[in-house]
Amino acid sequence: MAITTPTTTPTLFFLSFLLQLHLSPFPILALDFLFNSFTNGTNLTFINDARLDATVIRMTNDSNQYSFGRAFYTRKIPIKLNTSTSTSNSNSTSLSSFSTSFVFSILPQIATSPGFGLAFLLCNTTSPPGALASQYFGLFTNATSPSDFPLLAVEFDTGQNPEFNDPNDNHIGIDLNNIESKKTETAGYYNSTGGFVPVRMRSGENIRAWIEFDGGSFQINVTVAPVGVSRPLKPTLSYQDPAIANYLSSDMYVGFSASKTNWIEAQRVLAWSFSDSGTAREINTTNFPVFKLESSSSSLSGGAIAGIIIGCVVFVVICVLGFYLWWRNKKAKEEDEDEIEDWELDFWPHRFSYEELSVATGDFCKERLLGSGGFGRVYKGTLENKMQVAVKCVNHDSKQGLKEFMAEIESMGRLQHKNLVQMRGWCRKGTQLMLVYDYMPNGSLNKWVFDQPEKVLGWEQRRRILVDVAEGLNYLHHGWDQVVIHRDIKSSNILLDSDMRGRLGDFGLAKLYQQGEVPNTTRVVGTLGYLAPELATVTVPTSASDVYSFGVVLLEVACGRRPIETSVVEEEVVLIDWVRELYGKECVLRAVDERIEGEYDARDMEMVLKLGLACCHPDPQRRPTMKEMVALLTGEEVPEAPRQVLSDLARGDGGAAEDHGQVEEVAPLQATIPV
Repeated sequence: MAITTPTTTPTLFFLSFLLQLHLSPFPILALDFLFNSFTNGTNLTFINDARLDATVIRMTNDSNQYSFGRAFYTRKIPIKLNTSTSTSNSNSTSLSSFSTSFVFSILPQIATSPGFGLAFLLCNTTSPPGALASQYFGLFTNATSPSDFPLLAVEFDTGQNPEFNDPNDNHIGIDLNNIESKKTETAGYYNSTGGFVPVRMRSGENIRAWIEFDGGSFQINVTVAPVGVSRPLKPTLSYQDPAIANYLSSDMYVGFSASKTNWIEAQRVLAWSFSDSGTAREINTTNFPVFKLESSSSSLSGGAIAGIIIGCVVFVVICVLGFYLWWRNKKAKEEDEDEIEDWELDFWPHRFSYEELSVATGDFCKERLLGSGGFGRVYKGTLENKMQVAVKCVNHDSKQGLKEFMAEIESMGRLQHKNLVQMRGWCRKGTQLMLVYDYMPNGSLNKWVFDQPEKVLGWEQRRRILVDVAEGLNYLHHGWDQVVIHRDIKSSNILLDSDMRGRLGDFGLAKLYQQGEVPNTTRVVGTLGYLAPELATVTVPTSASDVYSFGVVLLEVACGRRPIETSVVEEEVVLIDWVRELYGKECVLRAVDERIEGEYDARDMEMVLKLGLACCHPDPQRRPTMKEMVALLTGEEVPEAPRQVLSDLARGDGGAAEDHGQVEEVAPLQATIPV
């Protein structure tokens, strides 16, 4: 490691020294340092979980479920003229300039888990006030900043949060004391011909970043490229705004910050160069460590390697010969790719022809597109018999995989319940699969609760829809010969038919299990805010994890708030925690959506909120089943099991009930609704 400590401007000419001291608003001490690696903590300050790990800085702790860390250079840098009188004209503010470059690596343990990223920052304190640990890079309080606190950050974000207008899960942005960036750009660089080359920051690859701040023009330029690529001439992101001066102070700490929640994402800083008196010195990028996920395989002997090579050669020869025979046979037979095979004849429901669906959807035109996602695109169609349907197009890459997938679709097609979106048929063209469902004209529940303020959905309709969904989910868990785990229950997957009745849809992530069978999966799927806490470590979906998601839906529909609401005060950000706190204070009705004030019976609403909290109990064994939930919501005879759960609502950790008293008997909670 080579570290050059701060140096002073030469004072050989005393007259020049006095002239600078008199005219310049900044100290003449320059800050210029270079860390080609980190072998000790000299001149560095570590906050919370940030620490040295061999020759790099680790920002978070993998063993902690919630973690954040910050690493700063020990000495502050002069950045802004410290005048005795304030002014609202930021154009008159004098700012210094600086140049910095660093190398970082971000490596997740699970590629499909949510990303968090890393931030480079300037702040007049090492502990920004109100910063939420484990969220927002460990820097910000929420999406709305109450004041122009001196904090400027450049985020290297590896997650996408639509609430903050993130363009994707791989971008850089300029943050002025606010998690919502003033400007963002996809991570990448411009090559010598002007073409844009994307850079995936969440791969463990060593990434080089350059940041140039011009105080005179209030402009900041950010460039990223993989280590080994020469510095591009054109920056990836350029942002200029005199308002930057409002977020800077006379002197500020410079460093890095990162955070994480349930999932492991190793954020590392490998090298760092900085100068506020010119261009930052060049980093020697040779011999940097390379970070990859640990492999459980052991080293092989020379004989084993030779055997593997010979086996691979034989395998390649067989594959080439097999491909040739397959190609010759295909040319001879010239099969129509849409010919129905024997194994497809036994499938149910109805098989549509591709021509039927093409005509129904206007040749899958953009005007008929209802939405798209990771599972495929959905189009609105009208069949010859005038029935309106939704056609979901799914691509699959192999015939064998397609056959197995069709076996599961067949099982899904046999699900028959008035509160499930019914599958009407399917179609196959080559490796493309099209699934045909009933069309739901009133869209999804979340649009009626959150996106249509001019036409508020009343409480009676909301409650009826909740009962509909509960009955549909109860059928999936208990009413069929197999257990169906939906795995993505949320208000946007609850669709409304022409009578505004709720139907549970989007089985793109659903899994089928025999009754009593133990689920087996290692992939974390679902939507943040609705995921049960045990999935962060166990990653095995169960009917209890579906119940947790349904409990979140109960609370958000009753309260008119999303599971994570960033536009409110800190204690109200997480809906479940806020409602549980109000329940402990015996004022849970304060959480109810103000837009439906006067439309509900207080005892009935209190019951729904309590049931939502019961479903969201941190211990999956103490959550009610959907069979019990249906009984409670419809006013049937109350099973014994939920009684203990309801009496434990005021505690979130399984401890003793709080002092405000025991929960009243279950009998008053038996409210009903016409169904």
